[in-house]
Amino acid sequence: MKGPRGSLVVGVDVGGTFTDVFFLDEAARRFQIAKVPSTRGDQARGFIDGLTGGARLADIATVVHGTTVGTNALLERKGARTGVITTRGFRDVLEMRRRDRPTTWGLWGQFVPIVPRDLRLEVGERTLADGTILEPVNPEEVREAARLLLAQGAEAVSIVFINAYANGANEEAALAALADVWPNPHVSVSSRILPEIREYERASTAALNAYLQPVVANYLHRLQARLREGGFGGEVLIVQSNGGVMSVETAGRLPVCTALSGPAAGVIACGHIARAAGHPSVITCDMGGTSFDVSLIAGGESVLAAQTAIGFGMIVRTPMIEITTIGAGGGSIAWIDRGGLLQIGPESAGSDPGPVCYGLGNTRPTVTDANVVLGRINAARPIGGKLAALDVEAAREAIRLHVAEPLGLGIEAAAEAVIRVANSRMAGAIRLVSIERGHNPRDFVAMPFGGGGALHTGALIKEVGLKSALVPRFPGVTSALGCVIADMRHDFVRTVNRLLDQLDVAALDSEMGALAAEGERLLGQAGVGFEGTAAGFELDMSYLGQTHTVAVPLDAAPGGTGPGLTRDGIRAAFEAAYRRAFGRLLDGVAMRVLNMRVAVTGRRPKFDLTLLAPRADASLQAAGKGSRPVYVDGTWHEARVLARLELPIGAIIEGPAVLEQPDSTIFLDPDLRGEVDRFGNFIVSRKEGP
Repeated sequence: MKGPRGSLVVGVDVGGTFTDVFFLDEAARRFQIAKVPSTRGDQARGFIDGLTGGARLADIATVVHGTTVGTNALLERKGARTGVITTRGFRDVLEMRRRDRPTTWGLWGQFVPIVPRDLRLEVGERTLADGTILEPVNPEEVREAARLLLAQGAEAVSIVFINAYANGANEEAALAALADVWPNPHVSVSSRILPEIREYERASTAALNAYLQPVVANYLHRLQARLREGGFGGEVLIVQSNGGVMSVETAGRLPVCTALSGPAAGVIACGHIARAAGHPSVITCDMGGTSFDVSLIAGGESVLAAQTAIGFGMIVRTPMIEITTIGAGGGSIAWIDRGGLLQIGPESAGSDPGPVCYGLGNTRPTVTDANVVLGRINAARPIGGKLAALDVEAAREAIRLHVAEPLGLGIEAAAEAVIRVANSRMAGAIRLVSIERGHNPRDFVAMPFGGGGALHTGALIKEVGLKSALVPRFPGVTSALGCVIADMRHDFVRTVNRLLDQLDVAALDSEMGALAAEGERLLGQAGVGFEGTAAGFELDMSYLGQTHTVAVPLDAAPGGTGPGLTRDGIRAAFEAAYRRAFGRLLDGVAMRVLNMRVAVTGRRPKFDLTLLAPRADASLQAAGKGSRPVYVDGTWHEARVLARLELPIGAIIEGPAVLEQPDSTIFLDPDLRGEVDRFGNFIVSRKEGP
């Protein structure tokens, strides 16, 4: 795909198995997708392969990248060797944590902090909770600590002083002293990253940021260099975990904000697609090669979490789209536990060696192998272009040896058991984000995407009781599409920690307005065109004596830069938020404002989704590709096979059917039907009874 110089916007999502690319030239009303194998060990190579397979680098104006480099470094504990310089007496905050445990029903467990104790050094300083500097930091003591860390091989360092959220002066003085000794920019200062009360969450976030800085920054710099060498002269933006985008420079400085970058882009795309299609409340279901990621969008709004655990004991406290992840991807391995029960994951075959049917050395069956054996995946036309064909017999043999014989089942029955266990795990994740949080699944539409999500559409509807399902036009590259439409966003947080009756409301309003203005300034420096900007305001509040807070959204004052706060307005907003969360209020108990939050968003243009709609000459006749046997509920059915992208608007397909396309496959159970809407989405629902 070629066009005039700088005419293309490209979204790139690097996953564990495939790198997905979405090319958009909206002025010419053209788009293209690409799906290439990810390259482990050097993600930049797969990234460039995906770009150059669809366009000349010189023709690209903007590249928006959803990256898993930071995520993988955290999950695999392959970040940089990192040191901590902290207040004397507080070196063990990272190890003490919140005294939670990895297993619910046991008092045992193991936790190894990412910064070992010999790399956590103490210096004399003290800031009181009200911001008073009781003891200034000694610059020479900081420099000596830095020299010791460097001698032990530290590549990055975080400065975490007690109560620095209230006054960061000692941390800033330590940073200035560190600059005399530290040889690189990989330094994280807790009061800059998270000026918020609670020392563990602040220490963890700052340490994890430092841990990721060399890994993420080096990857992004290598990537930019390769792009420039190839003739690229445009802008590179990185997707944040909150669903916004940021510059490469910001991502290198705050890599912790990319911890859920790729999955967040998929949720953003689903929200845009679902709203356009008339479905404001959806549950997104992203099934890739390694994981199954679930998120809830209610009333058109994604749910943001203030804090996320990336693996046990690694707390990241930055705003993130709330995503629940389980090990149930296409490459998740099926195995029998000591009790004789069939299990799926969390271990995955990934892209190398991949499922058994890839023929690249794996001998243990995966979810993809089960779908191949059951006829739901076309072995002659695998997605992604990595292989010419899949080895069905090898998949059958692996399932026979590792599942069928241990359970005393036939091969097809064993393969279907693998799918049912995977479906059950997925259903559990959906219940977690819906039923267990007070939402009725019947009010929501499932949005399965990723390479494998649409194969399990029927199970997602039936097992959880969802209203229907909406399969996007290009489910396999939905996250890459989300990169293209993601807004730019900057988040700010400050601790207030005052009772509402004692709060200087005017001062708080002024400070929130100043943060909004700072966000506007940062957006103006980004060099990106926006349709408009908006500021969002929120308080973390609780009743006096409560440990946990509720998020209290505030309306912006018309024509002003701040929220236009009043004490009565704050009280009413808190009571409304508290009642939504708990169903009742605590009359007569004082209210506390713990933190204030400001989010400033630059709205990037959203392209017209009718661009993805079927061609005017699409027809059922052209879409027909014959039929093949598919195993469902213990018997073989003759399923209609169709080229999904050739189906016209309004086409109705009765199950059983298999809809194939280059980036994904949709399997339609015998008791389901689907219809193509005006955007090319495939809307799946139950067949009406007799």
